Formats: sequence, C-alpha cells, structure tokens
Amino acid sequence: MSASPLRSLLHRFFPFLAVLGSVTALGIGTSWAKHWLFPVVGAQGTTAVRVGFSALLVLLLWRPWRWYLSRADARAVMLYGAALGGMNLMFYMSLRTLPFGLAVAIEFAGPLAVAIWSSRRAVDFVWVALAIAGLGMLLPLGLNGSTLDPVGVFYALGAAVFWGLYIVFGKRAGHLHAGHSVSLGLLVAALVVVPVGVVHAGDALLSPTVLFIGVAVAAVSSAIPISLEMMALKRLPKEAFGIMISMEPAVAALVAMALLGEHLSVVQWLAIGCIMAASMGSAMTAARPAAADRAAPQAA
Repeated sequence: MSASPLRSLLHRFFPFLAVLGSVTALGIGTSWAKHWLFPVVGAQGTTAVRVGFSALLVLLLWRPWRWYLSRADARAVMLYGAALGGMNLMFYMSLRTLPFGLAVAIEFAGPLAVAIWSSRRAVDFVWVALAIAGLGMLLPLGLNGSTLDPVGVFYALGAAVFWGLYIVFGKRAGHLHAGHSVSLGLLVAALVVVPVGVVHAGDALLSPTVLFIGVAVAAVSSAIPISLEMMALKRLPKEAFGIMISMEPAVAALVAMALLGEHLSVVQWLAIGCIMAASMGSAMTAARPAAADRAAPQAA
C-alpha cells in the first residue's frame, strides 16, 4: 500500500482509534488506582490524588488565566466542576465493592437519562426499555438474585446522577474554549474532593509512592483521555462520538479482567450489552445537528 492511501485510511479511522485509546487509557488509569492506591489511601484519598493532580496537569497545559471569565460563566464553571468532583468521588467509592466494568455500566445511566429526556421521541422508549433491562440485571432488587453490594450500587447511581448534572452544567459553559472550561472545572472538582481525601487519608497522601502513582494515574486517566477525545471531537459529529464512547463499559470490563482479575458472569455481560445498546441507540437516533453545531472544541 502506497503512502497516500495509507494516510487516507489512518485519517478515516483516527477518530475511532482516538476514542478507543481514550476509554482504554481511562480504564488502565482507574485500574491502577484501584490496585495500587485503594489499599493505601482508600477511595477518598485516591479521588483526591487523581483529581488533584489531573487539575494541576491540565492547568499547566491550558493556562486558563489567559482568558476572560464573566461572573455568569464563573458560576457555570463552578457548578460544572462541583458535579465533576461529586461524580469522581461517588464513582471511586463504588469501586470499593463493585467490579470496575459494572460500576461504569451503572454510571452510564446518567448521560443516557439526559440524552433521552432531552428528546422524548417514541423510539426513545426502546432505549429506555433496554437500559432498564440492563440495570435490572445488575441492581440488587431482590428479584434477580444479584450479589452486588447495595452500598456500592448506591454510590454508582450517585455517580450517574452527578454525571447527568455534569453534562447539564457543562452545556452552560459550552461556549467557552474547551481547555478553559475543563481546566477550571477540574480545579473546582479538586477543591471539592481533595479536602475529603485529606480528612480520610491524612499524611498517607504525602507518601512518595502515592504521589508518584497519583501523577501517573492522573496523566493516564485524565490528561490523555481528554486530549484524545478533543482530537476525536474535531472530526466527528456529536451522535457519532456518542456511539463510539458507548463502548466504555465493555472496555472497562475487559481492562479490569486483565489487570484486576475481575471476571463477570454471563448475565452481567448481557446487562452491559443492554446498556451499551441503549446508549448507542440513543446516539444513533438523536436529532442530527447542523454542520456548524458539531462538538469540536473552539479554537485557541
């Protein structure tokens, strides 16, 4: 194959590879955090280290002080960042007792609910039914013999709620440069979760090992995914990106199987499949935006 057709092929598949790389990096970083940091600083300390270093790395990368921020935009960014902090804290709390892939699948109920609520078309009832079926296979309702820890499920559902709020508040700050809103949002998120981690873990957060692993986790689970997603969004409409990002629960489950030894049952894999199908279906049938309304970050 000559260089030109090869470049054309790589250009065509780059968005998919970028999204796949994003969700894979996120899965690897989260698995590292659960394996190495949970035993030392707990879920709260892990959240503080991950979000704190993520905020620091992204602040240094984007230098948001270069841009003007109005009072209304500052309020929107604060709400966006607080939701981001709550989502991370609830998610890591759920990982104490839930397999990684299942926690991600339950958390997906948040953005799926936002997408369906904003549409309310007849076809969306199909995606609602699929999502309910998937969640029904996972939630410990006393009807399906589920062995999942109820407290862990509660935290995962809390993460879903915060993820939904993160999307809603993020749209209010959507006119800002992506680097501006993400860096300031992560700063607010750090201000929310770092005190919780300090109270829980104390001096253990200052361990050189914790700090070293924390920087690695922050880079792999935040800086890399954010950068890859921004590159993908420049080349994709919103609905196509939504379809691709829907593979995250399956990728998370596979990464957790490889790195953490978390093996799921056939029913749990089927539940993940239902939730992924609901997410993909919702993205596929979403109203196609105008060409100018694509989800590419604004120019610097």
